[in-house]
Amino acid sequence: MEVRHLELLRELADRGSLAAVADATHRTPSALSQQLRSAERDVGMRLVEPDGRGLRLTAAGRLLAAGAVTVATALGQVQRDLDALRGAPAGVVGIAALPSAAEVLVPALLVALADTAVTVELDDVDIAEADYATRTADYDIVIGHSMARRPTAEQGLHVSLLAREPLDVAIPAAHPLAARPQVRAADLTGQPWIGVPPGFPFDALRIAIENRAGAAVDVRYRVRDNRLVESLVAVGVGLAILPRYTTRPREGVVTRPIADVRSTRTLLALSRPDRAQRAAVIVVLDRLREIGRERTAR
Repeated sequence: MEVRHLELLRELADRGSLAAVADATHRTPSALSQQLRSAERDVGMRLVEPDGRGLRLTAAGRLLAAGAVTVATALGQVQRDLDALRGAPAGVVGIAALPSAAEVLVPALLVALADTAVTVELDDVDIAEADYATRTADYDIVIGHSMARRPTAEQGLHVSLLAREPLDVAIPAAHPLAARPQVRAADLTGQPWIGVPPGFPFDALRIAIENRAGAAVDVRYRVRDNRLVESLVAVGVGLAILPRYTTRPREGVVTRPIADVRSTRTLLALSRPDRAQRAAVIVVLDRLREIGRERTAR
């Protein structure tokens, strides 16, 4: 079995369709189909089977796709050791980051890397928590967040905990709750609310607040951008959740901690295990963890 065949099966398992693999790897579906047939001849077994208009992996295909991760990780370790023989780590590290997490971590990261041979290609993404794992197929590191205190590794990914950040309730300055030093879940039920789309981590905190109080908030809007949320709170549209480190002072908005609900997000980095073995990626992850520890301590 050739390594390139294993890599194709892994990509098909991760991306779900031959068309998605073709788009990501800049090849045609017909070329990939030919490569799959070649892989099946080498193995002597069917590796894919029809699934509607597409294909899905057979049991043998899934077995080899899982084995591809082990092979790629071993090759990554060899590459890491080879990089060590060459001297200081070097290369480009692709990062996709949630904007509010990137604002906390990435500026200091770029400063820390300025005198090294490691460079960063940066993209900002604001997606549901369940979608972070899929983005690791396209980037060396995906920086996201979770409401879980200790997010577990999913889909065989390497997970690094970077920082923990308190979340506060943003309140219009003229609202009666703005006069309190902190709020409780029961104070927030029935209030107009500016939420995030379902599946985004801040929505989990909204659900925790409702569960604690035994009643619902009144979700009026669901938007992604924190600056937009701030502006809506400022004109009295509703209350919202905002991260403490990156929420700027704004006229018309006050922020208050929640006294009776755990309201902290975990910033984390996800990588495929083979990419996490690259010397340049190790350098970036080490710097991100240092920056996260410093920020949390402050």
